[in-house]
Amino acid sequence: MLPPVETTPRISREATRPTTLTALALALFAAQPALAQDAADAVGSVVDPRGTPGDPQPDQPTVDTARDSDELLTVPDPNAGLDAPPAPTGDDGVDASGNRAIDFEADILEYSANSDTVTASGNVVLRSGDRSLRADSVSWNESTGEILATGRVRFVDENGNQLFSERVELTDEFEAGAMDNLLLALRQGGRLAATRGLRESDGTVALEQAAYSGCEVVDPQGCPRDPSWRITAERVVYDPASERISFNGAFLELFGARILPLPGLTIRTDGGAVSGFLVPDLRFSESNGVEVSGSYYIRFADDKDLTLTTHVYTDAAPMVAAQWRHLTESGAYQITGYATHSQRISTLTGVADSAEEFRGYLFANGKFQLTPDWSLTGSIRRSTDRTFLRRYDISRDDRLRSTIELERIAGNTYFSLAGWATQTLRLDQPQGEVPVALPVLDVRWRPDAQILGGQLELQGNTLAIARDIGQDTQRAFARAQWDLRRVTALGQVVTLTGMLRGDVYHSDENYLTDTLSYRGNPGWEYRGVALGALDVQWPFVGEAFGGTQVFTPRVQFVATPPIKNLAIPNEDARAIDLEDSNLFALNRFPGYDRVEDGARVTYGFDWSLRVPDWELKTNVGQSYRLDSDRDIFPVGTGLSERFSDFVGRTEVRYKDFLRFTHRFRLDKDNLAIRRNEIDATVGSSKTYAELGYVRLDRDITDVEDLQDREELRGAVRISFANYWSLFGSGVFNLTNREEDPTLESDGFDPIRTRLGVAYQDDCLELGVTWRRDYITSGDAERGDTFQFYFSLRNLGFR
Repeated sequence: MLPPVETTPRISREATRPTTLTALALALFAAQPALAQDAADAVGSVVDPRGTPGDPQPDQPTVDTARDSDELLTVPDPNAGLDAPPAPTGDDGVDASGNRAIDFEADILEYSANSDTVTASGNVVLRSGDRSLRADSVSWNESTGEILATGRVRFVDENGNQLFSERVELTDEFEAGAMDNLLLALRQGGRLAATRGLRESDGTVALEQAAYSGCEVVDPQGCPRDPSWRITAERVVYDPASERISFNGAFLELFGARILPLPGLTIRTDGGAVSGFLVPDLRFSESNGVEVSGSYYIRFADDKDLTLTTHVYTDAAPMVAAQWRHLTESGAYQITGYATHSQRISTLTGVADSAEEFRGYLFANGKFQLTPDWSLTGSIRRSTDRTFLRRYDISRDDRLRSTIELERIAGNTYFSLAGWATQTLRLDQPQGEVPVALPVLDVRWRPDAQILGGQLELQGNTLAIARDIGQDTQRAFARAQWDLRRVTALGQVVTLTGMLRGDVYHSDENYLTDTLSYRGNPGWEYRGVALGALDVQWPFVGEAFGGTQVFTPRVQFVATPPIKNLAIPNEDARAIDLEDSNLFALNRFPGYDRVEDGARVTYGFDWSLRVPDWELKTNVGQSYRLDSDRDIFPVGTGLSERFSDFVGRTEVRYKDFLRFTHRFRLDKDNLAIRRNEIDATVGSSKTYAELGYVRLDRDITDVEDLQDREELRGAVRISFANYWSLFGSGVFNLTNREEDPTLESDGFDPIRTRLGVAYQDDCLELGVTWRRDYITSGDAERGDTFQFYFSLRNLGFR
C-alpha cells in the first residue's frame, strides 16, 4: 500500500472512469507541490452543513439516519455547501466521450495497490452533473467499480431528492446501490424511511419495512413532533426513471393508529398525481340516510385526467359521477356530471312520484386563448329537476346560468359577443318566464389621440331577450362619451363629461309583464339621450391624532334633457336603490334601459385617517333635484323626491385583527334607517368571529325586485391545542309579516346552521360537521346532515 497522501484540505479535481480515483491518487502523489496552490484555492468550496465532530452548527438540525424507520427525520437544505466549480461536462455529468465525469473533494486520500482501492476521508464530496454525494468516507474499488460511502451519507439525485444513510453502495455510474437505515427526502416534501434498501438490476430501489409521510417532523418553533399520519408498508419500490414510488402491503395510520389498508398505492416523487383510489367520504342526511362515496382517479397524461365516483345511500338509489379535466395548448376545460335513477317528490303535491326516473346534473366550463387578443369562454349548468342539487348536497344555487362569450381585448379596442340562458330552480317560478339572452354584443373603441384635451370612447351594444312565456325585447344603441380630467393649481380634481346616445327598441307581448313600469310600449320605440356633468373633488391632507388624515369634499352637477323612459321596456335596470356605491354615478340605474333625466346636484365628502395599526374611512352624501317629477323612481328607493335620502359607508380596520364595515341609508325627513348593513370580522386567521346583518326597510310593495328583507349571518371558529378548532355558523331570516306579507315568518326563522370540530396541520385536515336545514324544498327535506372528511398532503387525497 502506498503511504497516505496528506494534502491541504479541499482538493478539487475532475476524474473520469474507469481509473478515475486511481489516476487521481497517483497524480496527487507525484505532483503534490505543484497542486498546493490549487488546493489552497479550493479551500471552503464545500461546507458541511452539519459541521465536523466538535464543531456543532446550532442553526442546522443534525441528521441521524441510523434510526428506526418509524421516525421520519428533519432534512437539511440539499444545496447547502455544494457550491461546486463548473465542470466541462453536460448537465447529466457525461462528457463528450460518453464517460461519466466526477468532481472530487476530500481532506485525506489513500491508495492501496494490493486491492486497487482508493479511500477518501474527511468531508468527502463527489459531484457528477446534477448528482452529488457527501460522506465521512468513500472508497472506490477500481476492479469492481464499486463505490462505498459511509458515515453521515447524503446523496442528492438529479431531481433534487435527498437520500440519507450511514452506508450506501454506489455503482460506477454514480447511482445508489445497497443502503442501510436510510431516509429518502423527496423534493416535493414527502419523507420515506426504511431499514434497508437495495438497487435492483432494472434500476429500481426496493425498500424493506418502510414508512412514508408528507408531514413536517418539527413544529414552527423547531421542536420535534410525531407526524399526524404516515403510510407503513412491508415493501416499497422506488423507480427513479418514472419518478414513482409503489407500496406493497400499505396501511394508513392516523396519530399512530392503523385505520385503512391502501392496496395498490403509488405516488410520484415530483409531487404530481397518479392513478388510484381516493379516500372515501362518509355522510348522513335526512333525505338520503347514510352515504358512502368512493372515487377512482385516472391520470391519462400530465394534461388530462378523469375522476369516477360512486355514491351509495341507505335511503336512496345509488348515484354515479364523473369529472373530466383537460389542459390544451390554447386553454383548459372540465366536464362534471352526476346521474341516478330514483323517485322524487312532486313540487305540487309534496308526495313521492310512483315511477322512478333519470335525474342528473351537468356542469362544464372552459376558456381558450385563441390568439393573444381573442379568447373564447363558456359554461353549461343544467339539472334534470329543481331539487336534485339540493337533495344530494351538490349546490344551493336557485338558478343555473349557461353562458358563452367570444372576446377580443387589444390596446384601445374591445369586442364581446355573448349569450346566456338561465334555468330556474325556484319552485314558484315557471321556466317559461325566465329570459334567454342571445346575442349580447358590445363593442368599444378609444382613439389614441385626445379630442379637445379629453378622452373619447365610442360604444355599440345590442341585446335580444326571448321568453317562452312573457315579453320579448330587442335593443340596440350607440354611445359616444368624452371625459376631460384636470388638476388645478389649488389641488382640485375637476372632471368634465359629455355623453350622447341613441337607442332603438322593439318589444311584443308586453302585457305579460306584471310590473307596469317595466313593460314599455309594444312595437318599435326610439330614444335619444344627452348628458353633461361636472365633478369637483378637493382633497385636504394633514396630520391628526398621530397619523395622517385626508378630507375630500365633493360636488357633482349632472344635467340630462327629458327622456321617455316609461315608453322603453325595462329588462336590465330594475333593482334600483340609492346607496354609497352609486351616489355619484352618472346614471344611478344599474343597467342601460333606464336613464335618470333632469338636473341634479350631488354633494358629500370622504374622510380617512391612518395612524399606526389603525385605518378609518367614511363617506356621506346626498343629492338634490331641480325638479320633482320623477315617476321612474318607486317611492322608497330614496330617489323619488327632490332631496334624496342620506347614504354613507364607514370602514374601520385594526391590523389584520379587526375589519368592520357599516353601510346605511337614512330617511331625509326623520332619519329613519332604510338600509342598515354590517359586516365585521374580529380575530386571527385561526380564531375569529364573523357577523353579517342587513335590513332593508323601504316599504315598497308594488315592485317585485325591491321587497324588504332582514337577515342575520354569523360564524365563529375557536382554535385550541395547536391544530384543533371548533366552528359554527348560522343564517337567520328576521323578516316578519309586516315587512313582507308573502312570508310566514314570525321574525326569527333559522335557515341553516352548522357546527363542527376540525384538525388541520401542515399535512392533514380532518373534521366532523353537523348541519341542519330548516326549509323543505321538494324532496330536499329539512333536517340534519352529518359529514366526516379528511385530506392528506402529498398523496392526492381530498
